[in-house]
Amino acid sequence: MSNEALSNLLTENRTFPPSEDFAANANEKGDAYERAHADREAFWAEQAERLHWDTKWSQVLDWSGAPVAKWFVGGKLNVAYNCVDRHVESGHGDQVAIHWIGEPGDTRDLTYAQLKDEVCRAANALISLGVSAGDRVAIQLQMVPEAIVAMLACARIGAPHSVVFGGFSPTALRQRVDDAAAKVVITSDGQYRRGKATPTKANVDEALAGAESVEKVIVVRRTGDPETPMTEGRDVWWHDLVDEQSAEHTPEAFDAEHPLFILYTSGTTGKPKGILHTSGGYLVQVAYTHQVVFDHKPGVDVYWCTADIGWVTGHSYIVYGPLANRVTQVVYEGTPNTPHEGRHWEIIQKYKVSIYYTAPTLIRTFMKWGDDIPARYDLSSLRVLGSVGEPINPEAWIWYREHIGRGEIPVVDTWWQTETGAIMISPLPGVTATKPGSAQKPLPGISAIIVDDTGKEVPRGGGGYLVLDKPWPGMLRGIWGDEQRYRETYWARFADQGYYFAGDGAKYDGDGDIWLLGRVDDVMNVSGHRISTTEVESALVSHATVAEAAVVGATDPTTGQGIVAFVILRGNAADGGEQAVQDLRNHVVKEIGPIAKPRQIMIVPELPKTRSGKIMRRLLRDIAEKRQIGDVTTLADSSVMDLITQGLQSRKSEE
Repeated sequence: MSNEALSNLLTENRTFPPSEDFAANANEKGDAYERAHADREAFWAEQAERLHWDTKWSQVLDWSGAPVAKWFVGGKLNVAYNCVDRHVESGHGDQVAIHWIGEPGDTRDLTYAQLKDEVCRAANALISLGVSAGDRVAIQLQMVPEAIVAMLACARIGAPHSVVFGGFSPTALRQRVDDAAAKVVITSDGQYRRGKATPTKANVDEALAGAESVEKVIVVRRTGDPETPMTEGRDVWWHDLVDEQSAEHTPEAFDAEHPLFILYTSGTTGKPKGILHTSGGYLVQVAYTHQVVFDHKPGVDVYWCTADIGWVTGHSYIVYGPLANRVTQVVYEGTPNTPHEGRHWEIIQKYKVSIYYTAPTLIRTFMKWGDDIPARYDLSSLRVLGSVGEPINPEAWIWYREHIGRGEIPVVDTWWQTETGAIMISPLPGVTATKPGSAQKPLPGISAIIVDDTGKEVPRGGGGYLVLDKPWPGMLRGIWGDEQRYRETYWARFADQGYYFAGDGAKYDGDGDIWLLGRVDDVMNVSGHRISTTEVESALVSHATVAEAAVVGATDPTTGQGIVAFVILRGNAADGGEQAVQDLRNHVVKEIGPIAKPRQIMIVPELPKTRSGKIMRRLLRDIAEKRQIGDVTTLADSSVMDLITQGLQSRKSEE
């Protein structure tokens, strides 16, 4: 990735410093950077002291086996105890831990005392089935309280969990169960999706046919489907098994490096990678980052992370980080437009949510639905907004701040990955003058730089590869059962320097702030210039008529690749035909330069997305290159591809 190609693209000069009041009362101050830089290990030891350790560590970091780290060597703790019991013991048992909202409108509040009882019962239930420390438990549940209880119960008894996203197919579930050799699977009879109850258990049965490692399947009753198939001798209802257990369970302390969970992420070979996270360092970093990035005040704030439990954001910023910090949080089962497009704002208004953490793709969806919808609700309780999952376009960032944050509250754009375990690059809301679209700088105690092909750091204004040049507490400890793949995937690219390569492109702006440019696989080569899809998408979204855009590179006989854009217009923008398309092409030239002018712009009603909200550019490349469309089974709505194809047959928008 050449520095020249990335040094002269989009610029952003708007900045928003924190208010004096926010800065004065913030959990983390600016001196944290200096303290961490002066002695990183002492800094992380200081953060670790905030947790309960049964045995204190003898060494903060052992990096002698690089790239496999050991953090808080010799230390022992119980993750579930840190997330639940200690809050009850300190007198906060009556504090609400979870305000749960079901998609049909049913609700349930769980206090810390109630959560502790539930976790103890579930831990005893797993033990009664023969699950012991080191055994793996697979969990495929939607956003119900039992999902959180099950994860904490596994952590309590030292059984690593593997949570599988509820929307995954039987084949995907089976791959993960087999790779982890899961002994028990926890699932539900069914789930609600856009107002309808759909069966789950039959798919799980299909997945587990002949699965040799699975001894028991625990089924949570959610929809009450009377046709739920149950296999005698293997399957047991959660309420029959768990409810009869004792609410007393003494947690065991486990080594800081004891495996906490395996979370599978897509692999380029087609075989998912089982990302392994351990206990001590991971919990230290998710608790610290949750406290300082969101400025969370226990017992005061109401926090809502809109992620799904099946992704790492759900693990780190719904379960472990927030609960370690004695959070009161909203957990919502449903989709953002069920039963109406104001559902999220209605929930914020009702529960007085003060911290809201969501994905750019959802923010752009809100933009598309219209400014008038959030304007109908009282959002005055909000004081921190967060963004996660992909780079956020500057205009989406500004819309988020203006229409959700009243034009005055901090927006923290966070960069991290399944592999990093916790937030790595983000503004601190009480310290940083935030900049729309930029994650800005590594958090205290974290080190990240941008390098060229040779591993040399690029200058300000330059672009290249984002690498992590020093170990961090929440880092993955490997790929489950395949250390060689771990080394090759993450460490081989810059093996001489010992850098972890994240797979993302990035650039420094003139202030030295970091801008994420998406996966290096999503960089287009146009006439010898390497251009990021993210920057062209940002330019398009900055136009007043555009709600969302996805850009791909398509083979071009003249330029190598041509830029093809798929654009969703805002709700109030009429499709102006060819003139509107030309306006958008010229707008990109104005924002970036002639080299980034799209060869073709297609106005579409929707974009192909997975249920986690990620745009499937592979399918858009199929359309752009007029190929047969590939596998659509992981899409949230496979009919989107038909809509796009039909729309394109009636228009042609290129020179």
